[in-house]
Amino acid sequence: MSELIKLEPWPDQTTRGSRIPGYRYTSREFFEQEWEGMWTKVWLLLGREAELPNPGDWQMEEVGPEEILMVRQKDNSVKAFYNVCQHRGNPLVEEKKGHVLRRFVCKYHSWAFLPDGELNFAPDKEDFPEGNPCKNVRLQELRCETFAGFIWVNMDPDCVSLKEYLGPIWEDWEKREIHTWQRTMAKTMWLPCNWKIVLDNFNESYHVPTVHMRATPDTDRKKIRGAIDTYFKETRFDLSDEGHNRMVMKGGFGVGSTDEDGNIIDPLASLLRYWEIDPDEYKGRPEDTREALQQAKRKLGPSKGYSHYANIPDEQFTDAFHYTLFPNFAVSVWADGFHFLRARPHRDDPQQCLFDNWWYSSPASLNEPGSTQRSNPIGGELEDGEAPVEMLTFGVDSVGGAIQEDVEVFVTQQRGFRSRGFQGVYLSNQEKRIRRYHELIDDHIEKHLGVKRED
Repeated sequence: MSELIKLEPWPDQTTRGSRIPGYRYTSREFFEQEWEGMWTKVWLLLGREAELPNPGDWQMEEVGPEEILMVRQKDNSVKAFYNVCQHRGNPLVEEKKGHVLRRFVCKYHSWAFLPDGELNFAPDKEDFPEGNPCKNVRLQELRCETFAGFIWVNMDPDCVSLKEYLGPIWEDWEKREIHTWQRTMAKTMWLPCNWKIVLDNFNESYHVPTVHMRATPDTDRKKIRGAIDTYFKETRFDLSDEGHNRMVMKGGFGVGSTDEDGNIIDPLASLLRYWEIDPDEYKGRPEDTREALQQAKRKLGPSKGYSHYANIPDEQFTDAFHYTLFPNFAVSVWADGFHFLRARPHRDDPQQCLFDNWWYSSPASLNEPGSTQRSNPIGGELEDGEAPVEMLTFGVDSVGGAIQEDVEVFVTQQRGFRSRGFQGVYLSNQEKRIRRYHELIDDHIEKHLGVKRED
């Protein structure tokens, strides 16, 4: 069975050698061009279907200066609208989620809109010289599709389909049954940095030994091992034609999984036992547990409720499949864990962004002890099957674990980009994806605004 499921390569890509100057992270002019030329032309992951289980349920998400209202319809589809009354521009809702019994009623003049966007009531409707507004006005709708349990929107009415936009990611994720997975942790925070700093960071693993493993210039980086192997010669870097990226890093073993005598310890020991593997057989060689886990999961997965295991290649049982979806979403997809990392721009400040550090777990994995792929267990009660979002304060709270170490670098890097002494990047080949990301932004600006960016 496993021999029939292959990890297919993505096509090679070229870059133009952009130097990525610091103004891209600080300039208000570039920030505005980026918004009009790129953000309003691409598919954006915003909502989650599980949070809209019933007709009339709605969710509102911010992205830049816009607020997007997503509403479950009677036919079980989801429609998305700009959160603004078409009378005098007042927002229809202020909360993040809720349920509309019949109509959204504007608090300014009581104009009332049905869940499908139709204007159902306007006071003094006979007093409008252009005619009854109920016949002429409705909420402004966006293109909206659902995939992998998420709600995606596009502000461009002439955009391609979501499936075409996602390219090979569509098939990769469809095999995982991610639409059934549950959010088990959600921490969100406003950060004093540009959104692209976040995506740059998650477009490479070059920083991992230094930021997360405390490497020094004298350290043999090839010997550094964690839950994942980030050494560039052993990592797979893929770039899709559509602009999205994939980085595959070997996992399933690592530092901290053995004691001084080489015995396998928790959490790896419990994980091995769950998959009917004797940890004692791998004393002194934790790296060999990767292949053992792959074989055990292939054999035992279906009987333990892991229905998606029949659809994925062996590498996906243990390794980190890290994707960056253009423009603002990074995610590490493990066998049963989905590390959701999203950055959204501030409405008017290029040096702020909204950062989400969330975790999703497959249903079967919620009963799996010691899993290194479900490092964020459920905490507290779930709402509609999803952990509620915890809004944190920068400088006071921590987003948790290794991601907090990333956050600390984001903020200092933003400071550096403000310096006239920064002359542009000097990138390694393993950081190629960063350069291509920025060049794609420039391509959008040139295509839609006619402005050609020059370093």
